[in-house]
Amino acid sequence: MKTYKSVFEGYDWDTIQTKIYQTTTKQVEQALAKSKRNLDDFLSLISPAATIYLEQMAQECHELTKKRFGKTIQMYAPLYLSNECQNICTYCGFSLDNKIKRKTLSDTEIKLEVEALKMAGFNHVLLVTGEANYTVNINYFLNAIDQIKEQFSTISVEVQPLSTEEYQKLHEAGVYSVLVYQETYHQEVYKKYHTKGKKSNFDFRLETPDRIGKAGIHKIGLGVLLGLEDWRTDSFFNAMHLDYLQKTYWQTKYSVSFPRLRPAEGIIEPNFIMDDKDLTQLICAYRLWNEDLEISISTRENENFRNNIIPIGVTSMSAGSKTNPGGYVVDPQSLEQFEISDERSAQEIAKIISDRGYEPIWKDWDRTFSQKSKAESLKENSIHN
Repeated sequence: MKTYKSVFEGYDWDTIQTKIYQTTTKQVEQALAKSKRNLDDFLSLISPAATIYLEQMAQECHELTKKRFGKTIQMYAPLYLSNECQNICTYCGFSLDNKIKRKTLSDTEIKLEVEALKMAGFNHVLLVTGEANYTVNINYFLNAIDQIKEQFSTISVEVQPLSTEEYQKLHEAGVYSVLVYQETYHQEVYKKYHTKGKKSNFDFRLETPDRIGKAGIHKIGLGVLLGLEDWRTDSFFNAMHLDYLQKTYWQTKYSVSFPRLRPAEGIIEPNFIMDDKDLTQLICAYRLWNEDLEISISTRENENFRNNIIPIGVTSMSAGSKTNPGGYVVDPQSLEQFEISDERSAQEIAKIISDRGYEPIWKDWDRTFSQKSKAESLKENSIHN
């Protein structure tokens, strides 16, 4: 069956990069004049030529987001279950070659962390682990989900790439969305950043969203690690990936995140610096290209940026995040995957959202909808049979 790899192989990094940087202001204006935009328009909107139109882009971005999503911001928190990892990645604090104390939460510890998140008000949790297939695997995930599924309306996961069958098990267990990042689509240098472990297999990771789509997961989240390679070129390939997925797995929802490289134990310095103005341009470009796309901003970003990006195009934000296993109550001193920038509490973020005229949403999905849908489907099938 066709996968994104067959589409990806038809494009060349250097060619796309040249096209982006040779974009003219006329091409940007043509893209802005459209009511429905394609990938070529997205390319124009992320180009250096578009920077002088940022105010116009932001204003339209605000209106499009308000029209499609209303004045709401979804709230979520990451729950790091483990920092064990079998990969060596030059940008990650969990990398196998970092001599750190490894920790995987037990059932009791998971319960304590969940209690802390519930007290903070969260109903949407993102389960995160390193990539350690022998210990933190599908059986561990299913056990963790079984423990917490009654506590949260929405469960998302960000773990190692799995098989289609394993994603189906997660779907059946109650997982709503799966996040997976290619990190960079620059295949020629990918191995430089991922020197050992299963993550060094570029193609296997590239085809992961196809396996998620085939498993029927409700939502797929993509993104690149901003700072590894040229953000404009990487973002074009990420958008192209989203475009392919939306056309292939059209019943699935999609989101995009913007992780900028942050300080962490033993990691490299960013190769490409992306400032706040660049990130604002990228967020606007995604919204102008795709009105239905959910856009998420994490606590990697600083307070000032997160405060001001709320009315522009964001639909979800993390808050009060800890990026270490047990970071909320069990083991606050365990090693972080990366340093967060915005350390304000969930209630502080919720108040800022409200003060800007938006509504913080703690619960955006209910499993009863899925259960009713399944029951109605079974009833309809029995009638027809």
